[in-house]
Amino acid sequence: MALTSVSPIDGRYEGKTKCLKGYFSEMALMRYRIYTEINYLIKLLETPMLKGRVKSAVDTAKLRSIIEITEDDAAIIKAFETTGYDGTPATNHDVKAIEYFIKRKLKEMGMDEILEYVHFALTSEDINNISYGLMIRDAVNNVVVPEILSIYEKLYKLAVEHKDLSMLARTHGQPATPTTFGKEVLVFVNRMKEELTQLGNIDILLKLNGATGGFNAHNFVFPEFDWINFSHQLINSFNAEITPLDNEYMHTKPLKVRFNPITAQIEPHDSYLRVFDGVKRINNILTDFAMDTWRYISDGWIKQRTVAGEIGSSAMPHKVNPIDFENAEGNFGMANAMFEFFVRKLCISRLQRDLTDSTVERNMGCAFAHSMIGYASLQKGLGKIEVNAAKITEALETTPEVLAEAYQNLLRMSNVDKPYERLKEITRGKKVTIEDFHNLAKNLEVSDEVKARLLAATPLTYTGLSGKIVEQFDAKIN
Repeated sequence: MALTSVSPIDGRYEGKTKCLKGYFSEMALMRYRIYTEINYLIKLLETPMLKGRVKSAVDTAKLRSIIEITEDDAAIIKAFETTGYDGTPATNHDVKAIEYFIKRKLKEMGMDEILEYVHFALTSEDINNISYGLMIRDAVNNVVVPEILSIYEKLYKLAVEHKDLSMLARTHGQPATPTTFGKEVLVFVNRMKEELTQLGNIDILLKLNGATGGFNAHNFVFPEFDWINFSHQLINSFNAEITPLDNEYMHTKPLKVRFNPITAQIEPHDSYLRVFDGVKRINNILTDFAMDTWRYISDGWIKQRTVAGEIGSSAMPHKVNPIDFENAEGNFGMANAMFEFFVRKLCISRLQRDLTDSTVERNMGCAFAHSMIGYASLQKGLGKIEVNAAKITEALETTPEVLAEAYQNLLRMSNVDKPYERLKEITRGKKVTIEDFHNLAKNLEVSDEVKARLLAATPLTYTGLSGKIVEQFDAKIN
């Protein structure tokens, strides 16, 4: 029940994270393990060695039907593991419980002849690494990237809409060369584009090679068979079911899986970590955006639309707080703290295998869940804001000192002696007006053309090619 959940992921924020239950819940893990076992079994039954051994016809459709477990099925699997079931003592081993469940189903279907081919020559990690790899692949492809892409589209449209809105920039928190609001938003769009491109080029590596990675049992029983090619073909076949991402902005292949033939008992998980790092970097970019937006709201440059009945403060009735951007920032921080731990931990295992990764892998969904909460909060915040162009313009018009850069560079090219120092003298640490610049220009010994250009310059027009940069940006991600 949401109100009694220990974690806010399944409690307060359950509405924002339930989209991940089909990928990272315990029942989902059971399903992925069964999927792996059944696909291995079907592939095994197609080999020349077993075709001659199995006398009865095998209905692969019936075998595949075992994959789609119900909650009652999940309860039986859990019972096999924890309390025992149907005369079988508790295994205290979750993968063995999956094996017993599949064998029970095969008996019910009259397929007793193939019972002992289930989990043939495998170790638990053969099943687990494939299951977790597919869970990550599918969750990222089907849930995480589409949500990120939705934010990407919103930010790009915001950039285009305000590409020519002149805005005061700040470096070190101080007034700096003017930009446009649209170009500054585009900075985040471009950063996201780079990371989405990188993310789409990652292959998740999977192993299927036995207890210590050498196909020992496979080769001992059937030494004449090419087991390396068998595993390569099986794992590659898992990519046939994925659909390329395709919408207005993103035309790219999603995450894929690939066979890694060189492992110990465990696949080293390095490719998982590349995915985690990619999502983490996107989360960092969006944290940066949320923090900047928070500051723009504080300055009045962005207005938040009020929601009927909503309260900003229990003490101050006037408050309209930027809570969605703050919530996003906090959850991205939570997600990235977990991703960073996974990156440190999951690439390390003593000798051929220890079990410290097992409990950690069970928490991978939590990092994605906090990410999804952050994305949902950011989306909600973006849906409630509007750019206050008048306030942005006012802030720029009342900060004429930003023209000092323009003046001193034109004077450099006009052979004026020490132009930087002249501008520093009249602007640094002082309250400057546009008249101060005009008085300087009028008293300079420069050509009429240069003087006219100086006098025509304003903070609002000194935005360089910012608008053009937005116009020329290609938003499509390949």
